[in-house]
Amino acid sequence: MRKLSDLPNLDGKRVVIRCDFNVPLDGTRITDDGRIVASLPTIKYLVDQGAKVVVISHLGRPEGAPDAKYSLEPAAKRLGELLGQPVFFATDTVGSEAKGAVKALARGGVVVLENLRFNAAETSKDAAEREAFAAKLAEFGDFFVSDGFGVVHRKQASVYELAKALPSSCGLLIEKELDVLTRLTSTPERPYAVVLGGSKVSDKLGVIDHLLPTVNKLLVGGGMVFTFLAAQGFKVGSSLLEADQIETCKEYLKRAAELGVEVILPTDIVVASKFGADADVAITPADAIESSPFGEKGLGLDIGPVSAARFASEVASAKTVFWNGPMGVFEIDAFAGGTRAVAKALTEVDGLSVVGGGDSAAAVRILGFEDSQFGHISTGGGASLEFLEGKNLPGLDVLN
Repeated sequence: MRKLSDLPNLDGKRVVIRCDFNVPLDGTRITDDGRIVASLPTIKYLVDQGAKVVVISHLGRPEGAPDAKYSLEPAAKRLGELLGQPVFFATDTVGSEAKGAVKALARGGVVVLENLRFNAAETSKDAAEREAFAAKLAEFGDFFVSDGFGVVHRKQASVYELAKALPSSCGLLIEKELDVLTRLTSTPERPYAVVLGGSKVSDKLGVIDHLLPTVNKLLVGGGMVFTFLAAQGFKVGSSLLEADQIETCKEYLKRAAELGVEVILPTDIVVASKFGADADVAITPADAIESSPFGEKGLGLDIGPVSAARFASEVASAKTVFWNGPMGVFEIDAFAGGTRAVAKALTEVDGLSVVGGGDSAAAVRILGFEDSQFGHISTGGGASLEFLEGKNLPGLDVLN
């Protein structure tokens, strides 16, 4: 794969860099700037080389038309604060504002263009439309650097076609992501534990399939655990259940036993009377959820304290850990215990600990942990999973 060091002298050259500034917003306030922080090494490298840096990104799903609530202006402002230098913001993507801002760039200057997805062609299924939009973006650069790992699994104009339109390379963030994820799939130090949570088994089918022959232990929590419990013949009340995946879970349990992989499921569950911070809560055995005071209406929203302690012990004693998906509804304190225990244990791993992006990355920050406490926090939940599934990612393939 072409790297930054493969590009020729960048002094005075215009470099378009595809970042992933798809950050959560509360109005215009960024609630988690992790993805912007992750982009800094590459942007600083380009600035230090004397390049004229043109940052492009998307934010949210604005349906191909301008929408003020998805503007990248707050991200541009935050980038300037983190860089410690002025960052200009263009109020359009390929229009007169963008053209003027790029033309005015000095050596080491940075401009952020407005949300790529304000243009329907960015995500069009029509390759010709994407190519035409990429050609307009290519007018702003002499080189292209792809550094938005969270979007490399998408064949979109700024990810795929733009990389073909200009001399291109990956950035330092993508280089780091690939190094870490390759270690997880090819040379993991053992014991190797994978912790999977989140709401649905169906979201994790590929990664379970691909990693089962590689891991020593598979720990399952979150909403997806109830389908595994149902596969063992247990009733799960009103908890999230994918009935069409019960047979799949049975097969996973059987296959894991054949491979000598230990599948660890929770033995106790935090059950609530309803979904909400004001719900009544009880702790029940995982094999008797409907014995809670709420009966069949009981809703499992976290792994229980005994299970949380077991999960934490297994994680802390591993040499390699990959975690994707919270153990419960971590946004509500009563159901955050399992996720908090797993996160804390990851900070104690004597080896490689990887937080697999998405909700897991959001959870550790919301719960008060610092990025530096973990070996690596991935910036791409979906991209990370697809890489671990062994899939070809268009945004990476085009850089080879």
